[in-house]
Amino acid sequence: MTRMPVPDPATVTSPVPGEVDLAATGELVITAATAPRRTVMRGPDGRFVRLGDPHDADAGSLPADRFLDREISWLQFNERVLQLAADEHLPLLERARFLAIFTSNLDEFFMVRVAGLKRRIATGLAVRSASGLEPREVLDRIAEVSHDLLAAQALIFHDGVRPALERNGIRIVRVDQLSAAEQVRFGTYFTGRIFPVLTPLAVDPAHPFPYISGLSLNLAVVLLNPRTGKEHFARVKVPPLLPRFIKVEHEPDPDSPLAEVTRFVALEDLIAAHLDQLFPGMEVQESFTFRVTRNEDLEVEEDDAENLLTALERELTRRRFGPPVRLEVDKAMDDKVMDLLVRELGVSQAEVYRLPAPLDLRGLNVIADLENSELHFERFVARTNVDLAPTESAKARDIFAAIRRSDVLLHHPYDSFSTSVQAFIEQAAADPHVLAIKQTLYRTSGNSPIIDALIDAAEAGKQVLAVVEIKARFDEQNNISWARKLEHSGVHVVYGIVGLKTHCKLSLVVRQEAEGLRRYCHIGTGNYNPKTARLYEDLGLLTCDEEVAEDLTRLFNMLSGLAPRAKFKRLLVAPRTVRSGLDDLINKEISYAEAGRPASIRLKVNSIVDENLIDSLYRASQAGVKIQVLVRGICAIRPGVPGLSENIEVRSILGRFLEHSRVFCFGGDGDPVALIGSADMMHRNLDRRVETLLMLRDPGQIEFVESLITRGMSNEFASWRLEADGRWIRHHLDEEGQPLRDYQKRLIDYYAKKRRKASR
Repeated sequence: MTRMPVPDPATVTSPVPGEVDLAATGELVITAATAPRRTVMRGPDGRFVRLGDPHDADAGSLPADRFLDREISWLQFNERVLQLAADEHLPLLERARFLAIFTSNLDEFFMVRVAGLKRRIATGLAVRSASGLEPREVLDRIAEVSHDLLAAQALIFHDGVRPALERNGIRIVRVDQLSAAEQVRFGTYFTGRIFPVLTPLAVDPAHPFPYISGLSLNLAVVLLNPRTGKEHFARVKVPPLLPRFIKVEHEPDPDSPLAEVTRFVALEDLIAAHLDQLFPGMEVQESFTFRVTRNEDLEVEEDDAENLLTALERELTRRRFGPPVRLEVDKAMDDKVMDLLVRELGVSQAEVYRLPAPLDLRGLNVIADLENSELHFERFVARTNVDLAPTESAKARDIFAAIRRSDVLLHHPYDSFSTSVQAFIEQAAADPHVLAIKQTLYRTSGNSPIIDALIDAAEAGKQVLAVVEIKARFDEQNNISWARKLEHSGVHVVYGIVGLKTHCKLSLVVRQEAEGLRRYCHIGTGNYNPKTARLYEDLGLLTCDEEVAEDLTRLFNMLSGLAPRAKFKRLLVAPRTVRSGLDDLINKEISYAEAGRPASIRLKVNSIVDENLIDSLYRASQAGVKIQVLVRGICAIRPGVPGLSENIEVRSILGRFLEHSRVFCFGGDGDPVALIGSADMMHRNLDRRVETLLMLRDPGQIEFVESLITRGMSNEFASWRLEADGRWIRHHLDEEGQPLRDYQKRLIDYYAKKRRKASR
């Protein structure tokens, strides 16, 4: 019996995905069968349980502790990020950036995962996790691990990165370490640029304790009234829109020891040095920095919302007032001030994190952006995919002609996004022969050229459909703005299917040609965001294949209209067929292994936590199927357990690019099957989102995506290996203590060589 949380105490039902048949021809046919229903109800112990799960009987023979804990696994992922910050073999400013990334990651974890767990505990909906831990046990484990990680981050910064920065002429200094002339200049800067935007808030009978916004950096100020001798407390918010670290500009003097030194002053330190200007007539006794993390997850009941945009905007306003889930304070803070904050904010002692200043190391991005080639990764510039490059340099690039010649498999950031996907949409918008453009938008960038191209197309009279996911976490306000801008320009904007996030990455272009209408498609694993495409590793296929075009046409009709019975040939589509399709492919490998034939499964995903699919992989391992999993983030698989998962190997790769593509490869008894797409092996992707996986057909493309996993699992390259006890062990040095080869650097070199060869 598998426990799962549900949103309502009443008995509810949910559909099981449809069936998938892999025909002898290799055609992936989705039958979309109406399957039996699973029932969720409250058991005698008060917990919610799911009945009628097709794997319940099989799962009974598997050990109860076969799943690693989801939340702890995520914290282990962020620990891997921290290990990169500690790695002295990496460029120094990149290590500083990894410290900032660690902070940002942990902030989101507390705002969403910890906040959500606390909310479920408070409402009585929390259930025992798949790893066997009670909700309170998970919360305690999270607090224990998080305290250790933040302590480690502080140690890495203060004892490792900061001294190394100073050795390389980059210093973070206090105001009292500046020269007299510099202090005067900074005083003028404070008076003219900072003082006008500060709002000191006192706490006394006439002034209640102020609201502290989530993730804001604040100064807790202790004041003394010299006339009455009474102490007072005040709070000053550090303005988030001003630079966190301010560069010290000094007069050029080649004889000065500071001539080759770049210095920064923390904004909060500059404010603290001038607090007397904020509280004239009072004596500033002391000040300490603190920071609050709040519940910033959104809850919108779509079925009850007459207008989803209005409901979401209302909820966004409430987000700022979510309950606190973490309090970070300067470790020098005295007990009186600490007790006041704890009492007024309503946090427990376990939620208090005492850390050495400076708090909020996201600010290190300012320093990491310094131009110093010796302290950064080797410069990398994405180039045009060789299949899209014009055959003659004088000719303009024709994306449609290139796609007609052959399908184009894109691999970002090694293949430029701007000269491939972005150029595809822009050319479609400008081409008078294009009649319609359909696009999904989950996350995009500010001043997005993709949005601009869709607007241009609509204003040119083309039919343009944009499926905008306005519930994309932390991009809600941004996407609402885009949706309204698109609507005002004549784009047909829809918000997908009620109750499901539209997470798939799809573009469809309909073009009038001499032979008739032709449809051009793009299916990707990453967002249509030119900025993140320079940092995220993703795959995408440009094709005019008729089967893919028909699949996308049907899917867009389903998203914009009513097509619940749509069938697909080369697509698996969640929530109906991704789960069952993957399960079917796993079962086929099991049958091959049981028949004594070669059988293999290779997966590359961001996260894998779905218990049913993991159990299928365990059964495949028990049957003798060789399984390799390359996972960036969360992994609930326990590999290498005798009798359960000795044929499963799990590794992780982190580096200068964020590994983001999803690849699913199956041996196929000598006829390999490979799919790419937007779905991870997580409950939300399989059951609560519209996701797509595309079956590749070209043997060369199948071989290439397989090679991505094979290389990632190789001992030749640096990686982390997951052990049976749940520990991640980093393997990045050879027997002589020298760094192993970098997986992503290997791909940079591969593409450079490929382009040189193509240009000859």
